[in-house]
Amino acid sequence: MKITKSKTKEMVLTLTVNIVNGDYIDKVSKILRDYKKSVVIPGFRKGKTPMGIIEKKYKKPVLVDEVYKIVQENLYKFISDEKIKTLGSPIQIDEEKIDWDNQVDFQIKYQIGLAPNFDLAISKKDKIDFYLIEVDSNMIKKYTDDIAKRYGKMTNVEKSINGDLVYCKINQLDEKGGFLKNGISNDATISMDHIDAKVKKRFIGVKNGDNLKIDILNAFTNHTDLAAMLKISKNEIGNLKFKMFNFQVSNISRLEPAKLDKELFDKVYASSNIKDIKAFKNKVKTDAEKQFVFESDRMFKNDVVNYLLKKVNLNLPDKFLKKWLIQTSKQPITMDLLNSEYDMYAKGLQWQLIENKILEEFKIQVKEEEVSEYAKKMIISQMQQYGQSKMEESKLNEIAKNILDNEKEKKKMYDQLYDEKTLAIYKKEFNLKEKTISYDDFIKLASKKNK
Repeated sequence: MKITKSKTKEMVLTLTVNIVNGDYIDKVSKILRDYKKSVVIPGFRKGKTPMGIIEKKYKKPVLVDEVYKIVQENLYKFISDEKIKTLGSPIQIDEEKIDWDNQVDFQIKYQIGLAPNFDLAISKKDKIDFYLIEVDSNMIKKYTDDIAKRYGKMTNVEKSINGDLVYCKINQLDEKGGFLKNGISNDATISMDHIDAKVKKRFIGVKNGDNLKIDILNAFTNHTDLAAMLKISKNEIGNLKFKMFNFQVSNISRLEPAKLDKELFDKVYASSNIKDIKAFKNKVKTDAEKQFVFESDRMFKNDVVNYLLKKVNLNLPDKFLKKWLIQTSKQPITMDLLNSEYDMYAKGLQWQLIENKILEEFKIQVKEEEVSEYAKKMIISQMQQYGQSKMEESKLNEIAKNILDNEKEKKKMYDQLYDEKTLAIYKKEFNLKEKTISYDDFIKLASKKNK
């Protein structure tokens, strides 16, 4: 058996596989002899069927199967030995020219798409903006208020104001305004943040015992929440014959934010020994800035991706890849659909090639022990969020092992560590131009970039 390669044309290489009778005849003959011993053909005893009948019935499919086994094994070995970097997988051409009934020697041709050769050449000449999100006084106030509410407590009040939770006995009404016999009835809390603005005004200033007649379909636009409030299915909402309901107020609750004092500071930042509001707000600001680093890093990485795609500007064997995608797609795909989505596919493939080059050039690797330590750090961080005490090392190792036994979770952590390491390379190798920006302007910029 011999494999030869043609000259490259449009980043496509043709491999010709030449197979002679001696490459396959022994295997085919053995299989047919085994068939003769085991198959039962009507009119003949087991093992006594003439070989001519066996060959007539089975030789062609066995021959085809064995020839292609030899081809596949040697084709991929040839590609590996020759260090040919491919895209997609080999596509057979001129398949219809093979005469399996009469030929004893075969010539089978394949096309393979070639991956482009390229250099990254990243240096300090490559300039990319890095946005530092500024935490202003308004944001600090919002975060501080949110913390105070989170650690606040609910109290019962006599009269409602905006933001209160109003607990009601809800009953469906008939056409005369009375309670509908066998109608819908339920007790539920009304959150003012989820009702129509006009109806919301009616719940402000109410007291226990007050009654409100409300068209629920106009008042509650979110039918999922409405169904839960009435304790019925979402389908029943659309089929309601009577949509007027009586809401009788039975209780009013109000969230009283926690005071900004030492007790709150110790609850939120137990290990920081914060003594006054100024120090508390500084800590809130520091934490907010840490959270925004993730947002800044994500935009920076997206900018790196777009920058390198444009700089490297890789060519791909587009015709070959489109043909390969059509042949290997699990679902039927039309050329119109392929053309409409190919640019996105090609961009993803280009970045995959660039990223692999980065991993190779900068020798970026993630080791098994790194993933294990990463899993343990994640567990400890989650425990701290919920105020749980330190865990014994043996228990921590057990939980980490259970997480990493899940291949999906394990892959996710490998990907996260690769992201962290490549991000560090980008920050080191590129010339970063730091720019301070407000959070609102950052959101606007991100929306603009994503269009």
